[in-house]
Amino acid sequence: FKEFLSSYNRLSEQCFVDCVHDLTTRKISTSEGTCALNCMDKHLKITQRISQRFQEFQLLQLPDQSLLAKTGAVAK
Repeated sequence: FKEFLSSYNRLSEQCFVDCVHDLTTRKISTSEGTCALNCMDKHLKITQRISQRFQEFQLLQLPDQSLLAKTGAVAK
């Protein structure tokens, strides 16, 4: 959970730095809001894509792991 919060904070900071330029008012401009939403959306899609690829990689490794277990190459 700590890693999730740390990741979320880094992402929030990055999108804020990239998108918010006018600190003279408390209101977020339309362009700043759109930029922030696009930034978050992009990073979330990237994270989902990486997770999906990691799961696919793990599934491909399962046959190798079972083969190693059958031959006794995996330490228990």
